[in-house]
Amino acid sequence: MPRHLARKLFALPVNIRRSILLIPFVAMFFVALGQPPAATVRQLAPGVYSRQGDRDRRQPANTSWIVFRDYVVVIDANTPWGIREILPEIRRTTDKPIRYVFDTHYHWDHTWGNSVMADAGAVIVCSQDCAQELQTKGKREWERNPTTGEYSLTAYRMEQPAIAFGDFLAFDDGQRRLELRKMGPAHTIGDAVAYLPNEQILFTGDLCVNWKSGNNLSDRDADHQNWVRALNQMTNWKVKTVIPGHGSPGTTETLRAQSAFIDDLWKQVSAGKGAGKTAEQLTREINLAAHGDFAADAQQNAAAVRNVYAKAP
Repeated sequence: MPRHLARKLFALPVNIRRSILLIPFVAMFFVALGQPPAATVRQLAPGVYSRQGDRDRRQPANTSWIVFRDYVVVIDANTPWGIREILPEIRRTTDKPIRYVFDTHYHWDHTWGNSVMADAGAVIVCSQDCAQELQTKGKREWERNPTTGEYSLTAYRMEQPAIAFGDFLAFDDGQRRLELRKMGPAHTIGDAVAYLPNEQILFTGDLCVNWKSGNNLSDRDADHQNWVRALNQMTNWKVKTVIPGHGSPGTTETLRAQSAFIDDLWKQVSAGKGAGKTAEQLTREINLAAHGDFAADAQQNAAAVRNVYAKAP
């Protein structure tokens, strides 16, 4: 520490000096645990925020919010326990009411918090295909969840969307425009993304992830080839910032990397299946190391090979 700073520090009262000296050790403690002291909320642009998910606490999905002139739109309702933590974080950024919540797709970690948001006065919005999936596959996901313990759903209900759109829906108050665009079938049938054309920010849901835990390719209705096409299409939009369904913010390069991973996986599995190899053989033989973090989880890679094998010609 420079001498002039040290002199100023030791001139402070003892209790304040101890608190200041303790800060680095607290930070080091959380780094040692591999966890940040609190969930990460980023301001992406004036009135645009995103909170990164926490996989270890069963709230892995990213949740974002956009402040309009008279209201707030939330992107992905997270889990009940997750969204309860997020609501105060939203309140710290604005006192405007949350009017709408957009579910990018039906999977549990993006929609189970719907009832909490509805009780807070928000209207649930998603694509028509997402709404149908929530009523079928989503309902089964909910019913399979344990009803006891820290993550019990007993105190909540499965809330269905009040607004379901076809291919496109926009929120526009004359000052800000948010476009919801249907991109599935891909990760699921009802995948849709949220796009701020003026700010050039894209919220992809699970069409794209940016972490080392892999992507879930297992939905029975996933269309891996159209998934690649959807990602490639979005790289042509004017986008500076990509907020994935999971993990840290990226750019259009993140979209390209996700596309390349799925495309390579599809081609290798298809070739192996065509050569008469079994799915288990391919889980051992296919090498995806060139895709870096997208292929960092060996268990997820093996599951992805099996899932693509079931769809490949």
